[in-house]
Amino acid sequence: MTKHAILSASSAERWLHCPPSARLNEKVADFTSEYAREGSEAHALCEFRLKLALGMETEDPIHGLSLYSQEMEDAAEKYVDQILEALEEVRKTTPDPAVLIEQRLDFSDYVPGGFGTADCVILADKTLHLFDMKYGTGVLVDAKENPQLMLYALGCLQLFDGIYDFDEVRMTIIQPRRDNYSSFTMKKEDLYTWADETVRPIAALAFDGKGDFRAGDWCRFCKVKATCAKRAEVNLELAKLEFARPPLLSDTEIEEILGQLDELTSWANDIKDYALTAAKSGKKWLGFKLVEGRSNRKYLDNVKVAQAVEQAGFDPYEKKLLGITAMTSLLGRKQFSEILGDLVIKPQGKPTLVPDSDKRPEMTTILDEFKEETTHE
Repeated sequence: MTKHAILSASSAERWLHCPPSARLNEKVADFTSEYAREGSEAHALCEFRLKLALGMETEDPIHGLSLYSQEMEDAAEKYVDQILEALEEVRKTTPDPAVLIEQRLDFSDYVPGGFGTADCVILADKTLHLFDMKYGTGVLVDAKENPQLMLYALGCLQLFDGIYDFDEVRMTIIQPRRDNYSSFTMKKEDLYTWADETVRPIAALAFDGKGDFRAGDWCRFCKVKATCAKRAEVNLELAKLEFARPPLLSDTEIEEILGQLDELTSWANDIKDYALTAAKSGKKWLGFKLVEGRSNRKYLDNVKVAQAVEQAGFDPYEKKLLGITAMTSLLGRKQFSEILGDLVIKPQGKPTLVPDSDKRPEMTTILDEFKEETTHE
């Protein structure tokens, strides 16, 4: 077995939709970004803080965290708060629940070579509680029908379903830096049905490198997304549309285009990034060349610049009020709320057009207000 499962739970959204992508991704070397390292370190800190809060034996990892920050500490605090709050609720019906941290899971009965690690599991009398911490801020993660969590839940059931009489599984995403706390509850039998009827047959295809290629949102973290022929085919079909002035397009055509524009833009950027990376390695693209981009002037040494300006009789620094994040770090969240709670507002955000599936409430438009006034007249 390889260090990383070919059919990992974290990539399940992709290989469940596009089975042959699993073997293609296996052939591409992994690239560990700073974001990935930061995520790994944040998980280590969360594990430490949670064990500490629960009185478990643990070792402080902070000295070994190269990307440790106050923001990471704040995220860990939010993570622990959510777990402790859930645990307090569980204890109302199960006085002595078991809490498992960084629990190794095996779901290979359904997925060849399938394994993973759950951040936190709480075993209650009738409900299996599963928690997954997401440190990233780029993509808002939803727990509803999340295949990674569902596979982890299967792994938990493989271990504990014979010991506990579970009726359901409650899966929760904790994404502290986005203040996103999303939960989804599923009947145990429905989870088993999904595993038997959906996961097992598709996983068999994916493991063998078979099945049909499909393009969609799941392409986001695919390692071959820039050169994938199926993704190019889908996006080029959309690109063939002549983007005439909106009044010349029907409402239906505009709605269809709106639903695909983000993916088209993402695909175009992936192609550009791939081509640029190859060019920097010596690849020559017909009709294109590698040039030096524009850059801005910068100081060679900030300390020496300040000293030189001060010696000349000037003040090189500007006085600026700390931003909310920096001020929160200075005061601490509790004191920040006590001192500045009444002096902080959150202005209305810029109107943005999103799919109906977005959780944010719909804004009231001028037309809505007009209709309401007309109704009351």
